[in-house]
Order: sequence, then C-alpha cells, then structure tokens
Amino acid sequence: MTVVTEVRDRVLIIRIERENKRNAIDRETSLELDAALNHLEDEPELWAGVLTGTPNIFSAGSDLRNAPGETVTPRGGEYGLIRRQRTKPLVAAVEGVAFGGGFEIALACDLIVASTTAQFSFPEVNRGVLAASGGLFRAVRALPLHIAKELLLTGAVLEPVRAQQFGLINRVTSAGGAEEEAVALAKEICCASPISVRATLAAVAEVVEQDNELGWSATSRAFSIVREGPDEKEGINAFFEKRPPRWSVPR
Repeated sequence: MTVVTEVRDRVLIIRIERENKRNAIDRETSLELDAALNHLEDEPELWAGVLTGTPNIFSAGSDLRNAPGETVTPRGGEYGLIRRQRTKPLVAAVEGVAFGGGFEIALACDLIVASTTAQFSFPEVNRGVLAASGGLFRAVRALPLHIAKELLLTGAVLEPVRAQQFGLINRVTSAGGAEEEAVALAKEICCASPISVRATLAAVAEVVEQDNELGWSATSRAFSIVREGPDEKEGINAFFEKRPPRWSVPR
C-alpha cells in the first residue's frame, strides 16, 4: 500500500506514503489515490477530504520511470485526481516539497494548507518536459501571471510565506502542523450545510473551469512539441545520471 486513509468525523484523510521514492506517483499510487477519492465522493457520510503526504514530503511528482498514460484513471485522470469532477471539498496539506506533479496535485485541490517547510516548484523545464497535468493553466489562475511564468520557465522554488502573500495558500503552520490545520479547516467546512457547500463548489467550478478545455488543448499541443524533440530523453537521462543536461538548439 502506498496510500492510506483515516476517517475523522466526516473528514477523510488521504496520505501518500511512498517516502523512499519521495512520494513520487507511479501507477500503483495513482490507482490507490483514485480508490480513496472515489470513496470520498461515493460515501454519503463523508463531507470533505484532506490530501497529504508524509511528515517530511508532500510529493516530488510523477515517477520519471512511468510510461505515458500510466497514471491516468477513468474517473480521476492523471494521478486519479487531476481531471476529477468532484462535488466535495478537498484540502491539500503540504509538508516539504510539492514539486512538478506534486504541485499540480495541490493546485487540483480546493484549498491549500502548508507548513513552513513546504516548497512549491515546477522543475519540468530542467528535465526537458513541461507541467502537463494542469500546471500550465492552473498556476496562472492561482498566482500572478509573471510569478507563474517565473516558476514554469525556471523551475524556481516558491516558499510558503511568499506563496501565501500571492494567495496560493490559505493557511501557513509551523513544521509538522499542516495536516492538523487542514483537518481543522475541513471540519469548519463540515459545519456548514453540505448541500450549500456542494452547490457553491459547483458554481465556482462552472465559472473558473470553463476554460479548462482550452487549457488542456494548449497543454497537449505543447506536450507534443516536447515529445517530438530530443530534450525530453536527454533531460531525464541527465537527471538519473546526475549531470548537467546537454540541450539541443531549437531551429
């Protein structure tokens, strides 16, 4: 098992536990995340969820050994979450790194709580790839445009205090406190009418996500360009070989 769950009152806590691989998401983890999120969605007695990692790391993103499409599930899309149509609020609780797909998982949630140890980054360009699981358009929605571009184009790390100033994070806690604060926030939501909460989420999604199809189309076109070039293979090889990549020159 790489994903474990716990129920507290009406809140389902979902923990990614693959710390020996920096909680990177492989097919097994995607399937288990999908099952946990299906349970949250389908169980009437559960009204909200909290998604977190281990005490030292949220997720380093996609396992680079994944085959294309290997982490996609029917109901959730990438990682069992990224394209999921949810009716119940989901709070991300971030300790340590949320890199690449890990950052995209946090962006796919409704709210984000992070401790002072949290770090957010899109390192994909430094691997010869790009943020293909929603990061290209969700980062631009969640952050000021030029800040989002800086993260997407350089792989720079965004610290939690600055992230909160930009409105990315709802609450910042001391180290080790993200999960408990996220559960407290989820319980606050559970004090409200579940019908009102779900109707509110649906209305917000209708407004905010109306351009998702455009975002996915643009991502797909950009991803095709990357896949057709030599830099993806070179970037991943350089990462595993722990050396600087030798990029090609665009023509």
